[in-house]
Amino acid sequence: MQSRHPSPSNAFPQDSLADLHDGPTFHELLFEWMQRAPWVAISVAAHVIVLLVLSLIPWDLLEREEPVEFVAGVEPDVPELYEEPEPEPEEPIEPEKVEQEPVVLEDVPEQPDPSEEFIDTTADGDPTVFNDTSLNSLVGSDLIGIGGPPGGGPMGNRGDGEGGPKGGPTGGLDVRPALLWLVAHQDADGKWDADGFMKHDTVGEPTTGPGHAEHDVGVTGLALLALLGDGHTTMRGEFRDNVSRGVKWLIDQQDPDTGLIGERIGHTFLYDHGIATLALCEAYYFSRSPLLKPKVQKAVSLVTQARNPYGVWRYDLPPSGDADTSVTGWMILALKSAQEAGLAIDSAAFPDALSWFDEVTDPQTGRTGYAAIGEASSRIPSVNDHFPTEGTESMTSVAILCRAFLGQTPEDTPAMRRGAELLRESLPEHDEDGLTNDMYYWYYGSYAMFQLGGRDWKAWSRALDKALVRTQRQDGNAKGSWDPDGPWGMVGGRVYSTALGALCCEAYYRYSRVLGGR
Repeated sequence: MQSRHPSPSNAFPQDSLADLHDGPTFHELLFEWMQRAPWVAISVAAHVIVLLVLSLIPWDLLEREEPVEFVAGVEPDVPELYEEPEPEPEEPIEPEKVEQEPVVLEDVPEQPDPSEEFIDTTADGDPTVFNDTSLNSLVGSDLIGIGGPPGGGPMGNRGDGEGGPKGGPTGGLDVRPALLWLVAHQDADGKWDADGFMKHDTVGEPTTGPGHAEHDVGVTGLALLALLGDGHTTMRGEFRDNVSRGVKWLIDQQDPDTGLIGERIGHTFLYDHGIATLALCEAYYFSRSPLLKPKVQKAVSLVTQARNPYGVWRYDLPPSGDADTSVTGWMILALKSAQEAGLAIDSAAFPDALSWFDEVTDPQTGRTGYAAIGEASSRIPSVNDHFPTEGTESMTSVAILCRAFLGQTPEDTPAMRRGAELLRESLPEHDEDGLTNDMYYWYYGSYAMFQLGGRDWKAWSRALDKALVRTQRQDGNAKGSWDPDGPWGMVGGRVYSTALGALCCEAYYRYSRVLGGR
């Protein structure tokens, strides 16, 4: 029986054994590898060193960084902190005490001169003087415009809307009752009704003394001048609303093409225009309203158009060559106020007016005539010609005042001194019959004599004080007013007389004394 396991000699085929015997043996291979071992070790060591070196390099620092963006800007200046030193305490200035003696009618103290320094008030002004808002409580607010306050300058020492200085030469009389009467008799639309003012007397006996209806423009101008003269303007003062409404009404009566204020009624409409223009110029002087300026300028321009070439004024428009001192006086005052307010005027009118006064003034007596040398004040036949012309110097007082405002003095113009002597001989005097109660004369005489000052003003103011106190009404609805006596009271009525009476009371502070008289 044969064995199932082959013998070792049969385990491999013969060819395989032969191949094994032909190749290198294990010992030969080991020997050969051992001969190459140092170089392998060196190679391995070199690689290890290289890897160590590479591992020590800071590869993160070699990474590409993002570009840095720089933003340029101007660093704001840091304000330097500066601490002002504390001001040294000022020593209080004690106001100068003026010893005033009690004013008596027999010995009225002489009024010191107001400052003649001109206050420039050419700011923007009161642009809402004609807006509805301005006619209410805001009319006096500083927020609606900037205007020069009354007081100082050519417009005198009128105060800051609180009335003028008290205790002056007319110390026995307070102007306030007259202003209250005027305010109480103003219409809602702003005018003063020359013939219908008594409609406001709803309780008690109505006041009497109507004027002529065609003179509403003139009496409204006079009433406004009385309020303005006491320091009330479109912006300041207790009666600023009344002033604003009155100014607006006059503007509403103006012809937009010609500039004439009012209508061409009668032959004396230029009187009304001149007085209204004077009032508007004063209102603009204090308000500097840009809305008011072109209206007033038109009114002033018409005054220029009404003047005779190389001459003065009378009743005609266009001028006819006739001239008189009375109309000329109002026109000169209007132009001087326009000039002070910075409006455009015809300056040639001033030397021509002085030439006129020279032409109609008697160089021996100093008396100025109405339309010629020696001619008395005007009267209307069968209307007021029963009022005497002697004992009054209306035209002389007009000439003296205008000469003073136009730069002449008693030293260089002897007619002024001689005219003042005539006025001292014809001082204001109360007359029970009213024949010498000439408010027109008292008005011009008061302002002329104040400009002259000295003994002229002292004598006049003493007499004026007595006359005004004795003739001012103290009863009922007429309280504070003056009866329309005198030659022109019937024309202007109670509004005319009361406004002129109030203006007489304001003579010592309404305008500065340009002559510097004492």
